[in-house]
Amino acid sequence: MSKCPLKHLPSTVIKYIRLGLSSQLPRTMRKITVTQLGTKFAEVAKLVEAAIPTPGCGEVLIKNRYVGINASDVNYAAGRYDPSQRPPFDAGFEGLGYVTAVGEKANLKVGQPVVYLSNGAFAEYKTVAAKQVVPLPEVDPRYLPFMLSGLTAAISLDKVGQIRKGDKVLITAAAGGTGQFAVQWCKLTGCEVIGTCSSDDKVKFLKTIGCNRPINYKKENLELVLKAEYPHGVDVVYESIGGAVFETCLNNLAVGGRLIVIGAISGYTTSFTGGFKSSSMLPLKMLQLSASLRGFFLMHYSKDFKEYMMRLISLFKQGKLISSIDMGETTPGGAFVGLERVYDAVEHMYSGQNIGKVIVELPD
Repeated sequence: MSKCPLKHLPSTVIKYIRLGLSSQLPRTMRKITVTQLGTKFAEVAKLVEAAIPTPGCGEVLIKNRYVGINASDVNYAAGRYDPSQRPPFDAGFEGLGYVTAVGEKANLKVGQPVVYLSNGAFAEYKTVAAKQVVPLPEVDPRYLPFMLSGLTAAISLDKVGQIRKGDKVLITAAAGGTGQFAVQWCKLTGCEVIGTCSSDDKVKFLKTIGCNRPINYKKENLELVLKAEYPHGVDVVYESIGGAVFETCLNNLAVGGRLIVIGAISGYTTSFTGGFKSSSMLPLKMLQLSASLRGFFLMHYSKDFKEYMMRLISLFKQGKLISSIDMGETTPGGAFVGLERVYDAVEHMYSGQNIGKVIVELPD
């Protein structure tokens, strides 16, 4: 017998049996679709109108109230994650909202607040497999950063960085969306944390979340600080910048050090010509230090999502973990409200002005 027997009924009948709607949904919605590959997000990703999808077997329809902005939005639009993917395809990775319709075999209720990680999140409504959805106690934007940024920090530091109490850990872009959680996760483990940032306001923020040595690289030379204050090197690096920063981190690893690459934002908006550069001295440097260079891509660790998400939410509810969000209130255009502000939010993040996770609100 089929797990979803309703599929044999006429589609118009299925629609109204499945949907258990609390109110009438509109017929159309807006979403952001990548229409051509490129690194200029505002030029290749277009705001379009589409029919609101009907949840299939095991799916729910979610009304997005908040969507998260990530450096990877540009990489995805440029086709760098999946070279075989061709436009058009939908943009965005993470959303938070509430369930508005439930498909067969989906064990959730209409009105349930949820957060999820799924391609195509830059939309007013999104169908998501119920098993990929994390129920929440309330629709609070501070839960949204845990889904991608929090999981990236916690899982990479534990599983790949193998951090231990007493380790000296260097975190680049420490005041950003993932950096804020990397700092706090290391502190909860008992590590000494060094964090790079680009302003005095970010230095102040990093001190509030326990960073032992914030470094404003616009005022201090990162290489000189590390050589002077950490002459034996750092045990673990959580690196997301790339380029010259990567080289500096590499040059300041301790014996047995682990350098985790979670991104290379300095190269994301460059053209395809030439690709990414690599150090010709990398093999020798790794050998001399018995060190290791380790890449981390979150989706390879999906089996760990539920465990770590529950841990992050529990720590947040206990007041042991801060979730800092930036919704654009201080930008010239004001708060990021509406899908059309996604473009401004992406630019805001790439300008390096944000403290914490950049989030766009979608009106109810």
